[in-house]
Amino acid sequence: MTIKYIERKTGEEVTEIVAGGKVLRWTYETKPGRFLLETIMKRKLFTKIFGIVMDTTFSKKRIQPFVRDLAIDLSEAQKEKIEDYQNFNDFFARHLKQEARPVCSKVDTLASPADGRIFAYENIDINKIVQVKGSHFSLMELIGDQQLALEYEGGICIIVRLAPVDYHRFHFPAKGIPKVAKRIEGHYYSVSPYALRRMTEIYCRNKREITELETDLFDRLLLVEVGATCVGSIVQTYEADKPVIKGQEKGYFKFGGSTTIIFIKKNIVKIDEDIINNTAKGIETKVNMGESIGKKLIND
Repeated sequence: MTIKYIERKTGEEVTEIVAGGKVLRWTYETKPGRFLLETIMKRKLFTKIFGIVMDTTFSKKRIQPFVRDLAIDLSEAQKEKIEDYQNFNDFFARHLKQEARPVCSKVDTLASPADGRIFAYENIDINKIVQVKGSHFSLMELIGDQQLALEYEGGICIIVRLAPVDYHRFHFPAKGIPKVAKRIEGHYYSVSPYALRRMTEIYCRNKREITELETDLFDRLLLVEVGATCVGSIVQTYEADKPVIKGQEKGYFKFGGSTTIIFIKKNIVKIDEDIINNTAKGIETKVNMGESIGKKLIND
């Protein structure tokens, strides 16, 4: 199975370069791989040890082949030279130059919270939200709050999947006041399409953090960050109960592919047509942090 997405800037269909693709397929598609996954790889200890290794100076030697093999453009980073990074996690959570990710300026637009590949679903059934085609999850199980989940019935779910190649800091999609992030412990399954197609409700099984963002234009947004295999930490860098602006940094992931999810109430936002059309075809759209992904719906 190849993983394809639409490059938004060009409209071209692109085959994704998957870091560790052969290992992922073996892990999720073979009996020995699944046994190893369930006994060792999904567990916190495995990811914690891996995260510790990625914090050592020894891990620095991984940066050069990673940049080369995945064709990462370091000219966008604040630190353009590999030797300026202390370890692999320092590189992985790198800051970009402000001009590399301009934030959509129109007040009534919603910005992508991260670089990644995006699916967007309208008029959602909160008990059966699409994870990928043929696989679903429950919002109540994801956030652990039935009453809050009910507020988003018939609303919108936006899933932004970050691959290891991507910039791994995540940002606020709109101006508002965020509450304290609620942490839910879980396992560390991969969020690669290889895994998402093989296992149901991965987002509800994995470690995750949920933040309510109170906004003037978009009502209350739910922002969810989901950890994954070898994601040592989800680090929140914002200050709760303090106003934030659109595009302001919210936090970052340490090593590994990860996911951010936005939930929007019904009749609030109209998602951009290209994203909706590609989602209907079962293919993700590659977006950058700060790009418009939707617009305030004007009700008569």
